[in-house]
Amino acid sequence: MDIIRIIIAILLPPLGVFLQVGFAGAFWLNILLTLLGYIPGIVHAVYIIASRK
Repeated sequence: MDIIRIIIAILLPPLGVFLQVGFAGAFWLNILLTLLGYIPGIVHAVYIIASRK
């Protein structure tokens, strides 16, 4: 399941984070990072998915 979330995180980073944590602070931070730059949003999303089991 994590592989699917990582693929989603690469395509649409906030959705990947939302699927992992819901409407928590990490989701809103990821939206901000994605708006500031697509690559920081991807890095943050993959980090959140990989670190939270």
